Amino acid sequence: MLDLSKLVIETPSWGYADSGTRFGVFPQPGRPRNTFEKLDDAAEVHRLTGTAPKVALHFPWDTVDDYDELRAEIESRGLQVGAVNPNLFQDPDYKLGSVTHPNPAVREKAVAHMLECVEIATALGASAQSLWLADGTNYPGQDDLRERRRRMIHALTQVYAALPSEQELLVEYKFFEPAFYATDLADWGSSLLTCLKLGERAKVLVDLGHHAQGTNIEQIVALLADEGRLGGFHFNNRKYADDDLIVGSVNPFELFLIFVELTALDELPRLTIDQSHNIEAKVEAMTLSVINLQEAYAKALLVDRSALSSYQRAGDVLGGHEVLLDAFNTDVRPACAEARVALGGAENPIRALRESGYAARMATERESEQELTR
Repeated sequence: MLDLSKLVIETPSWGYADSGTRFGVFPQPGRPRNTFEKLDDAAEVHRLTGTAPKVALHFPWDTVDDYDELRAEIESRGLQVGAVNPNLFQDPDYKLGSVTHPNPAVREKAVAHMLECVEIATALGASAQSLWLADGTNYPGQDDLRERRRRMIHALTQVYAALPSEQELLVEYKFFEPAFYATDLADWGSSLLTCLKLGERAKVLVDLGHHAQGTNIEQIVALLADEGRLGGFHFNNRKYADDDLIVGSVNPFELFLIFVELTALDELPRLTIDQSHNIEAKVEAMTLSVINLQEAYAKALLVDRSALSSYQRAGDVLGGHEVLLDAFNTDVRPACAEARVALGGAENPIRALRESGYAARMATERESEQELTR
């Protein structure tokens, strides 16, 4: 029988809130109005799928008055807090960068926010800080590229020194946008070099939408894992660049190949969904993403590693390739359904969600009441 118990997925609080594109935000009926209602949606996804017991939080989006209360509310829903994500891209002061900004006062502000997030993570029992920087430049001559890197390392060194022993610093990268000339953390190499400067508990976070077309992400996984610096994933899918589509919706074979590398490890790294659903129903979309992750994981477990290794040593190109295709083309849906039920989830989570009336109920409750305050 397939065992999904080792597959632990974090869903993002921001994935349940209103979102849109750079042109506008598209409100949806029943969207959560505060962090506590985001937790309700995350708990529903976990109830349906059985493998999404953690929720990643973003600050100041998820700021509350009492973090002891927030931790109690998380645990009362059968959840745990995942990584804490500082926000270093929305404040107008960060227009020219946060930890790389030429103004030391802005850099100090960014460091202070990250240190605050360390304290929040400690109060919530989180085990990681997940850092994405929008820092970069849009024009040649705008700033000194090497000096920007020195500023960033200096700032992150302060944050790393403040991390409790149970917390890691996950350093994400993105090869462009919003910085179109030079992004300060543009690829896995620049993130890895940064982590090597900081220490053993600094690791690279791979976001599947943050790469150029044709990038071999599973090779990046293999290299980082081999160096002991693979901190985790932000799972999504994209057609062009960072579209944040449902996981596995565009390139399921790529997702499978990534899990082939992950399941070769002794332990799975942190697996987080990072999506901003714009036209899909949010809880449904998140549920489907978890299902797609379960199926990619299940297919990877079917790979005949012994046969694959034999073909590779013999230089049998198609023999090795067919081993992967055999696993990928296997219908694992019945096995995943059975495994979900064993974990207390639903055989068919999307159907169960629709039949439960959860979305309609939340739309009624959240739209009919006045804005909640806690």
